[in-house]
Amino acid sequence: MSARRTELSRRGFLTGSLLVAAGSVLSTACSTDPNGGSGSGAKTTLNVWYHAYGEAGTQQAVLRYATAFTKANPDIAVKVTWVPGDYSSKLNATLLTAAAPDVFEIGDFNENLARRGQIAAIDDVYGSAKSDFNKNAVESVGVNGKLYGVKMIDDVMMLYYRKSVLSKAGIKPPTTFDELVAAAKALSTKKSKGLFVGNDGLGDTGTLAVFSNGGDLVTPDGKVAFGSAQALEALTGLKRLHDDKSLLLGFTTDWGDPSAFTQGVVPMQWCGLWAMPAISEALGDDFGVVPWPAFKTGASPVVRVGGWTSCVNAKGKNMEAAKKFVQWLWVQQSDLQKDFAESYGFHVPPRASVAATAKKLSSGAAKESVVLSQKYGKHYPGTWDTAVSSTFNAAAAKIVAGEGDPAGLLADAVKKAQGEIDKQRGA
Repeated sequence: MSARRTELSRRGFLTGSLLVAAGSVLSTACSTDPNGGSGSGAKTTLNVWYHAYGEAGTQQAVLRYATAFTKANPDIAVKVTWVPGDYSSKLNATLLTAAAPDVFEIGDFNENLARRGQIAAIDDVYGSAKSDFNKNAVESVGVNGKLYGVKMIDDVMMLYYRKSVLSKAGIKPPTTFDELVAAAKALSTKKSKGLFVGNDGLGDTGTLAVFSNGGDLVTPDGKVAFGSAQALEALTGLKRLHDDKSLLLGFTTDWGDPSAFTQGVVPMQWCGLWAMPAISEALGDDFGVVPWPAFKTGASPVVRVGGWTSCVNAKGKNMEAAKKFVQWLWVQQSDLQKDFAESYGFHVPPRASVAATAKKLSSGAAKESVVLSQKYGKHYPGTWDTAVSSTFNAAAAKIVAGEGDPAGLLADAVKKAQGEIDKQRGA
């Protein structure tokens, strides 16, 4: 699931650490003791961090993977640390201390970690398998020609719609922004709204608007690009959805959870592929998926691709063992990669050969989602950290709410965001 979405309700059997060594879990209690009270004889103990995934079974899965790794490498124990709550803040704080994990995952890759020397370049981990990773997965972890992580899963985000509801209203799935606006308005009533994109009425739509009109957020050389004429035009266009009062606001869960859609509160919702099993269970085949539509003729639809990336602590004492773990799990073990991608919500394996054998993604709406991601997928630039994205989203929120001059708001955001990126890059 995407790092920058409201998390689903968290389920799991612990919120601490478990030690795995010699192919078995050595402690069944929450513990930070790297020896687990055991005499495993492992020469190295890796601390591996995961954020608290919402999909049931994920926590148990990563423990199974660690067990399989230690069985194959009995000299390396693995302490699996499951981190609930604000994972990013906890990780960033811990990376500044001696307690920093050896291996950890990050969502929506942030190249600032590489520039600060906190994550290691791991090109050697890929080996001959590099060409098997999709272009998006490789480009998203690159900084100055080196690769600083291995993508674990691609999280695809797109627009879901209820086939029966749209058909009854005589509405076709929207293929242009004008059609989306018209559909959302036509499907809204006094008691319900036509579209859900987030409780704040914005969600991903600001960046989607820019992409869908041929614009960009930040150039590869670190120049803010969301101040372009295309971006301004598309962001201003988003205001139509708000003026028409077509958007569901303030629901009990945010856009990353499909409840508003599955409960029939809205007939269209922006959400992720991870939610498709729950949607299928609730609605059968009475749903379809489309990309965020092109803003106008000549522009391109958009499917956002986020996901999670496994990184190695550049300052850790166990770097070689850490690389070995990342390579073993996310490069060599295709069966485990496939299990992680399709057994706990749906995600796309970044390796083409693995994705091709994922049966649950090989038909219906799931297959269509994969095809859409390959054709229209866009990932956030590595400079798109919290400071930069918050600056952009604040301006976008004011523009769609009609608060101030759009051009002035966007220009101010560009200036502020450029300052943040310049700091990232040491300019």
